[in-house]
Amino acid sequence: MKIQIKHFFLRYLKKTFRYAEGIVFFFKTILNDRQFFYLSCVLVGTSSAIAVSVLKYFAHSVLKLATYIDNISHLPYTNSLLPILGILLTVFVVRKFLDGSIEKGTYQIMIAVAKNSGIMNKKQMYSQIVTSSLTVGMGGSLGLESPIAITGAAFGSNYAQNYKLGYKDRVLLLGCGVAAGISAAFNAPIAGVLFAVEIVLTDVTASAFIPIMISSATGTIVTDLIIKEDILLSFKKQLTFDTGNTFLYVILGIIAGFFCVYHARMFRYIEGYISKYTNHIYKKALIGASLLAILMFLFPTLFGEGYASIKILAGENPKDILNNTLLSEFSNNEWILLLFVAGAAFVKSIAAGLTIGSGGNGGSFAPSLFAGSYLGFSIAKFLTLIGIKEIPIHNFTVVGMAGLISGLFHAPLTAIFLIAEITGGYGLMVPLLIVSSISFAISKKMEKYSMDIKSIANTGMVFTSDKDSNILSTINAKSFIKNNIEILYNSNQTQDVVAIFTQTKQEFIPIIDDTYFLIGVVNLNNVRPIVFNSFQTKYTPLKDLLETPLSVSINSNTRDILAILDKTQSDYILVTNQEKYAGYILKTDILEAYRSNLKSLAIY
Repeated sequence: MKIQIKHFFLRYLKKTFRYAEGIVFFFKTILNDRQFFYLSCVLVGTSSAIAVSVLKYFAHSVLKLATYIDNISHLPYTNSLLPILGILLTVFVVRKFLDGSIEKGTYQIMIAVAKNSGIMNKKQMYSQIVTSSLTVGMGGSLGLESPIAITGAAFGSNYAQNYKLGYKDRVLLLGCGVAAGISAAFNAPIAGVLFAVEIVLTDVTASAFIPIMISSATGTIVTDLIIKEDILLSFKKQLTFDTGNTFLYVILGIIAGFFCVYHARMFRYIEGYISKYTNHIYKKALIGASLLAILMFLFPTLFGEGYASIKILAGENPKDILNNTLLSEFSNNEWILLLFVAGAAFVKSIAAGLTIGSGGNGGSFAPSLFAGSYLGFSIAKFLTLIGIKEIPIHNFTVVGMAGLISGLFHAPLTAIFLIAEITGGYGLMVPLLIVSSISFAISKKMEKYSMDIKSIANTGMVFTSDKDSNILSTINAKSFIKNNIEILYNSNQTQDVVAIFTQTKQEFIPIIDDTYFLIGVVNLNNVRPIVFNSFQTKYTPLKDLLETPLSVSINSNTRDILAILDKTQSDYILVTNQEKYAGYILKTDILEAYRSNLKSLAIY
């Protein structure tokens, strides 16, 4: 009976999908290309917003359940145990239903844009929702924004593929899905647009903003209809700026910049250590999740996204954050509160690294907001307690979030407008500008790459923030390897060199041994006085003409090859396969491909 119901439900879903697909195809036939694309922006935005709603409701429901149970027991037992179950379930789902692997982090979107022509796997439309809801929804110390962004991007990409849209429309719809997802997650349409443009699509013109704005607005509207405001991160209290505190905001920006470096490096260290600890996937998950559980028992606010605790810190009774903790009886002690909040800020990077390293799935956006708010609160509270002056702690709490987002993701505009929107106004625009810019400058100086793309930077992969690298990454160096020239063996004579240079247009000759091992190269320009002098040709052995060859491995990427050619001012480079001669590459071929791709990859 259950199997029959399942089959009936699946058939109903497929039938509904085909019906909806038919309607969209009908609109495609009656609308012109631009009108259909704008309709597509609305549909992609709606899909992303619905996915956000599902994730947010699940995470919020589990948090309410855990809080209810902990209120009964007066200790955070549930907060500690649920994440273990969530991470184990995530690993199980990935292993049994997702082919044993899942791509984590928003850099997957950047790779799709930079290297895969905006094409994303269909699996990304549901795998992120399922795994992140299990991990974060059940208390893993990560965020939902990265999975939301990937899901939205996958919706946009696969929608474009399904309806046979071109490369430019496909990449732009991918960005529309990202914008709608972020917009829906925070009820912040401007931040959604800026996130898509500043982080994902860094090379767009003004005309590309219109589709992204349509999708972002759609995401906000749909979530407004579905999600209650208390589920989202928002602040109702009107915040204002006192110019007398300007210097203190400068201090906050400086500390935030250095804290960004700590947070990113600690997160990567913990994640790398746990992920490489053992090859046994369930053992790794259990060990990592158990360590996370210990941290959550000491700091229950590490549970899940942590947005509820951010609201408490920025509210009228921040001491409530100590409820149901081991320090609840000291809730009236301001120094204990400060130490707890500061400790949680520093431990958050460890908790996030344990969650992702042990097999969970989620993003770094929410941990950044969490750490930023806790850092801002700690600084303001400390300055107040030592008697410097009365500081608006709630202001520092929300501005600190902008400092961390700006520094960690190298996205100051996204940080500024996100916090401005979730605080319901622009009263803190000046401190947001100050803190975000200073934090960004310090973090950028110490960390060349943002937190999300650092992992692929170490592998030599490219990033959408580097336009030249993106274009070069689309060029396969192997396709330019040529073998249409004469080569010589080390047993040949100088007369053979003369014959090649006089009878062909070659300007260099690779010299190899009997096993094809590359020994050297003879360059015409450097041996011209010898090869065109019959006397010197007769008495000069071939080995005296050899030069150390400029060569690269057959697996070298185009960007590295071009860098070597530029540095040496050479027009060609030899290619070896396990130190054996495989051919050569001309610099002009790479540059011509670069110019061609630059023209074709421009996004409007």
